[in-house]
Amino acid sequence: MKFTAGMWCLQEGVQIDWMSNVERLKIEQEGVNLLLNKFQRHRGDTLNSPTISAQVTSPQEGIIGVKLVHWAGQVDNGPHYEISQSNGHTSINHDKTTNSLNYGSGPLQLDINTAANELDLVFRSPSNKKLTGHSGRSIGYVRDARSDKYRTDDGIYAEKQGYMLMGLDVGVGEKIYGLGERFGPLAKNGQTVDIWNEDGGTSSELAYKNIPFYMSSKGYGVFINHPGKVSLEVQSERTTRVNISVPGEEIEYFVVYGETPKDVLRRYTGLTGRPELVPSWSYNLWLTTSFTTNYDEQTVTGFLDGFRDRDIPLGVFHFDCFWMKSYQWCDFDFDTEMFPDARGYMKRLKERGLRISVWINPYVAQASPLFEEGKKNGYFIKRDNGSVWQWDMWQAGMAVVDFTNPAACRWYSSQLERLMEMGVDSFKTDFAERIPSKGVKYHDNSDPERMHNYYALLYNRIVYETLEVGVGHNQGLLFARSTAPGGQKYPVHWGGDCESTFEAMAESLRGGLSLMLCGYIFWASDIGGFEGTPPPALYKRWVQFGLLSSHSRLHGSSSFRVPWIYGEDCSAVLRNCVKRKILLTPYILQEALRGHRDGTPLMRPLFLEFPEDLNTYAVDTQYMFGSNLMVAPVFTEEGEVTFYVPQVEGTEGKWVSWFDHDKSYEAGQWYTETHDFDTLPILVRPGSVTLINPTLKAPENDALSGIQVLVNGRLAAKTTLEVVDPSQTDKILKTIQLSPAQDGQTVQCEGHAIEVVIIKA
Repeated sequence: MKFTAGMWCLQEGVQIDWMSNVERLKIEQEGVNLLLNKFQRHRGDTLNSPTISAQVTSPQEGIIGVKLVHWAGQVDNGPHYEISQSNGHTSINHDKTTNSLNYGSGPLQLDINTAANELDLVFRSPSNKKLTGHSGRSIGYVRDARSDKYRTDDGIYAEKQGYMLMGLDVGVGEKIYGLGERFGPLAKNGQTVDIWNEDGGTSSELAYKNIPFYMSSKGYGVFINHPGKVSLEVQSERTTRVNISVPGEEIEYFVVYGETPKDVLRRYTGLTGRPELVPSWSYNLWLTTSFTTNYDEQTVTGFLDGFRDRDIPLGVFHFDCFWMKSYQWCDFDFDTEMFPDARGYMKRLKERGLRISVWINPYVAQASPLFEEGKKNGYFIKRDNGSVWQWDMWQAGMAVVDFTNPAACRWYSSQLERLMEMGVDSFKTDFAERIPSKGVKYHDNSDPERMHNYYALLYNRIVYETLEVGVGHNQGLLFARSTAPGGQKYPVHWGGDCESTFEAMAESLRGGLSLMLCGYIFWASDIGGFEGTPPPALYKRWVQFGLLSSHSRLHGSSSFRVPWIYGEDCSAVLRNCVKRKILLTPYILQEALRGHRDGTPLMRPLFLEFPEDLNTYAVDTQYMFGSNLMVAPVFTEEGEVTFYVPQVEGTEGKWVSWFDHDKSYEAGQWYTETHDFDTLPILVRPGSVTLINPTLKAPENDALSGIQVLVNGRLAAKTTLEVVDPSQTDKILKTIQLSPAQDGQTVQCEGHAIEVVIIKA
């Protein structure tokens, strides 16, 4: 939110009290408390003037937090994000002779100038390089008369809307990334970003997944620990700063240091929660009924027969909204007119070897048989007058389940358990963005404004935990559209409603990469686009891209996404892409386990893998799929694609085409190629070792039988590879040791022959 009008003036009706002075400080065992005030000329300046209390702490090594409070007497009903805490890693040194205070947390240092009227906070790296900080006029309290609450006839008691405002410095050439799943340019410089979940599709500034965390190209991240609306002006108000504001009386943020971007993510996910893993079967292809299409058991069976007859592997079938009767979402019952024998049909689908997913949302329509039960027992969000909050957007008379009520959670969970007992394996947790923030009351008295974003976290958590209880740890998964910080613990997430265009395909990729920089390691898009019917060329290109995402789902709105509708050549492309992803299963499981351990996403922007190569920071049309494979999706009907080949520090050798091992690429160069639909730029990293299994028919099959190791170039050193157990994706099935002397030989691993294939000598 903008409050200023250039460097010197404020917008009409705005008053800002800037903090310029450290009035006093108190050093404690693990933290520092500062009292900040305005510029002080004499003692009279302490009158009729606000102060801001600043508390400096460190929840974990390499992370420093600053909490700024104007008025401390406000009621705090929550909610609050979960933050992992530890201690014993801080150092504090206050030099009164130089008016300086240094607060250290492992490699990260915070220098505070305590000299009179010289307030300055600088975060520094171990080499003493400035990362960011607060320079002049960057910590303040805003009083805004432009709000509805301001009444001039209240005289001296007239209340303006208050905001906490802080500005963090941005250096020359510094790039800012993240802030959730945002579909505009990957670098957020010059953008205004409001952290407020909205159902806005993928082609605007609105976002389903708003995460108040950004990563800088200078080697740090910033997490704003506030569940309500956070507004960021990323060099869009002051060109040298990220201005951050929240309504109310306090704001807290954490600066997260990292020697590399991956290190920043490791610390950030250590703070907010490590991403959980998913079952191996989920990496197979998902097919849905699409949204508003007409379908019944005969329609679905015809689709499944079509995939079988064309030898296209399929792992999951998803029933979208109209598996339930219209106007009754959610009642958690199959529409008996379309599915007269739902339980029997679930059994027949299971006999085909399929997993089953069904669509749900956190709302209950008035026509649902569950509405009266929820109303009677107080399971819904209420208006201030005690009535159930309802509206007709999306569903007629729709009520919202109150997940702050433990009884409502048990009730909702019992509906899911009933479906799981029928054979449902996963739930698509749609919506949770349309959550009222004014005039409503929660069971636990949570602040409605702070609950608007946080609600998605509660929704996904109750569904995920219900699945975990039913099927076991790391065996349950969601297909979630909305989320909030910490939501990486409840995978998987998909990109929402995109159009059927090449531009929408590109914006979907940007959104996914942006989310991956916020602690999430799994992501999917609607292959073919959601809105509209894709032309065959787009369908095939999105298939190529979608089957090189962590999760792959064919989905649309008013038209089906089975490939033969678009031509049998589309079936061939889909078949090849699915089989390629399945043979990559050992590699995908290995990379996912790495992400679970340290927060490194399966799909990642180039700079996350190659931070030394400055050219990678501007690239948002290609990505790394794991550590070893670079992917450049084709976004043109003609098949032309321009892509950059990153420089790999400390590694000799060339990148090699996945499809033609005799075709190599020089690092640090741009290439333009034209591809038919049987290929796209997939490049194998020089010096890499990649586990594959060409004999696999499904991701959950025997991982060891038929496993191969692809080596691009000669091994420079001894290499250890972990083969993940497909039945328990957090467990290591076997450990393979390779050494340079074994290049080109067969390696024995407890009775299993591991073929080592040199794809480029």
